[in-house]
Amino acid sequence: MVWKPHVTVAAVVERDGAFLMVEESCNGRVVINQPAGHLDEGESLLSAVQRETLEETAWRIRPTALTGIYQWQSPRNQKTYLRFCFAAEYLGHDPRRSLDEGILQAMWLTRDELAARTASLRSPMVMQCIEDYLAGVRYPLNLLSAITPD
Repeated sequence: MVWKPHVTVAAVVERDGAFLMVEESCNGRVVINQPAGHLDEGESLLSAVQRETLEETAWRIRPTALTGIYQWQSPRNQKTYLRFCFAAEYLGHDPRRSLDEGILQAMWLTRDELAARTASLRSPMVMQCIEDYLAGVRYPLNLLSAITPD
C-alpha cells in the first residue's frame, strides 16, 4: 500500500472579532472546526476552500492570503493531514442553502470561546490556524502555483 497524506483546505473568516466555524458530527463526536475539507481531484486549493466553505456554512468567501500549511497525524486513526489554511473575507450568505451532511450548524465564535472549548476542537490545527491568523501570519496567494496541462 502506498502512503499518502490527506490534503485539506480550511478558511479563517473573521467578522467583528468572531470566526466562522462549523459544529459537525465526526466519528460519533460533536466537534468544532473551521470550514474545511478535502481537495478534490482536478481542483485548485483556492477553489476547494471556497467550495468547502460554501457547502459547510452557506457563506461565500474570497481567500485573501495563505496563513499556513500544517501537517498533523491523528492519534486516533494514524492518518496524516496536510492542511492549507487561508485567511478569507466573507462576501455573502444564503440562509436557505442546506449544509453538507454531518454539519450541524455554522456559527461565529471568538478566540476566547474557542479556547474554552479546546476539548471539542476537531484537531489541534483548528486553534493553531486561529493563533497564526491573529499573529498576523499572511503569505501572498501567488505563493501557490497550479501547473495545468497545456
